[in-house]
Amino acid sequence: MRDRVLLLHGWGGSDFPHWQSWLAAEIAKDYGCVSFLKFSDFDFPKLDAWREEVLKELETFKPTIVICHSLANTLWFHLCNDNAIKSVQQLFLVAPPSLETNIEELKEFFPLTLPTNIYANKTTIVSSTNDPYLTQDEAKQMQKSLQVDMKILTDAEHINADSGFGEWKWILQEIKK
Repeated sequence: MRDRVLLLHGWGGSDFPHWQSWLAAEIAKDYGCVSFLKFSDFDFPKLDAWREEVLKELETFKPTIVICHSLANTLWFHLCNDNAIKSVQQLFLVAPPSLETNIEELKEFFPLTLPTNIYANKTTIVSSTNDPYLTQDEAKQMQKSLQVDMKILTDAEHINADSGFGEWKWILQEIKK
């Protein structure tokens, strides 16, 4: 695999046994090129700090594939709205939260408007039928507005370790295509 894969976690991080930490290890063990950026203060995230950290990583690592989970999707949307990034080959938006999220620790990330340019040649939203942070109607509206592909998982909740997503072979197969 010659792609350069950047993994961006959400609120609270994605350490073991989360699928993002599993995926980082799977890519690395086959001598793949992966960056699993650890954002500062991920329990009480600051939009400006996260924005600066990801912009630096995008500039130095130069990924071809970006995989966002949860709040990282919101961060990506902010970067797109700022016209602050270059396009990547492939983007996965896994378990994005509602654009109207009102969690106190995340208040500076919301509300926000969907970008008109997603800065990716191919984008896939991966959502769950019972995600507590995004209804299926919101997910479908997001997919329609962004005009991107969508994969819907049944009863996968927030697609994280708590909902059984440690080893997730589907995402590994997708990035190897």
